[in-house]
Amino acid sequence: MLKKQIASNKRRTVLLILLFFTLLSALGSAAGYLVLGNMTFGLVMAVIIGVIYAATMIFQSTKVVMAMNKAKEIDPIEAPDYYACVENMAMVAQLPMPKVYVIEDEALNAFATGSSPENAAVAATTGLLKTMNRTELEAVIGHEISHIRNYDIRISTIAVALASAVTMISSIGGRMMFYGRGRRRNSNRDDGTSALLLIFSILAMFLAPLAASLVQLAISRQREFLADASSVELTRNPEGMIQALRKLQGSKPMAHVVDDASAALYISDPRKSTGFKQLFLTHPPLEERIKRLELLTYKEKTFF
Repeated sequence: MLKKQIASNKRRTVLLILLFFTLLSALGSAAGYLVLGNMTFGLVMAVIIGVIYAATMIFQSTKVVMAMNKAKEIDPIEAPDYYACVENMAMVAQLPMPKVYVIEDEALNAFATGSSPENAAVAATTGLLKTMNRTELEAVIGHEISHIRNYDIRISTIAVALASAVTMISSIGGRMMFYGRGRRRNSNRDDGTSALLLIFSILAMFLAPLAASLVQLAISRQREFLADASSVELTRNPEGMIQALRKLQGSKPMAHVVDDASAALYISDPRKSTGFKQLFLTHPPLEERIKRLELLTYKEKTFF
């Protein structure tokens, strides 16, 4: 089962990159047309930006993501229980020891990142470390170690990079498109084709970030269920994961701003979105995750 999951995640990584680059190409073409009246230039620039972002995350993902989330690397002396918990869970999962980080925040949360198990890292908030008991902390760390073992982190980390690139290009293009209106008008005839291109470009500029979020949503939700179940497999204690999720339900939002791309990495929604925004969360509701674990525990059912 594990080997199949890893192979599936590697295939999905390729599909994810292709999908995001298709989105980037459409967005770049739209931005180029709106700003400069030149779709080809915009497309080339978007692809270059996407390649730079993806390469940076593949080779420097841990440093970049940890800096984005204000995390600090620690050693065994600074947080011995936390460090030992990560070490034990990595040993049970037969993985290399990840780097260990702490985020100074009273919210309860954690995440893992990296492009492979060999350069992975785990981060937890100070609030989580203070609130969770040993059993609950092991469950949370087991969840994150499972993301590493299943190669979920590669998909999630690359998605962070490309979603950030989409958002950046959309933001820059949106701000600059009015400056390019005159140039576009001079470089294109006022015919039906120009009108269609204009409509396509405007829609692409405003819908691309939403599309990027939906892609992240699609790849993240099922992986959270799988990581919960995998944590139970590692710890042999389903009640620990259930109690940890219940405590996460009562957590406050993160104090610092967490961007849309990074939010998908966390074990639970770091922004505690409500109302209409809940439709676009990259995490399934904690209530649903708890119910699935209870079914797994008490009725001997599986997630799959």
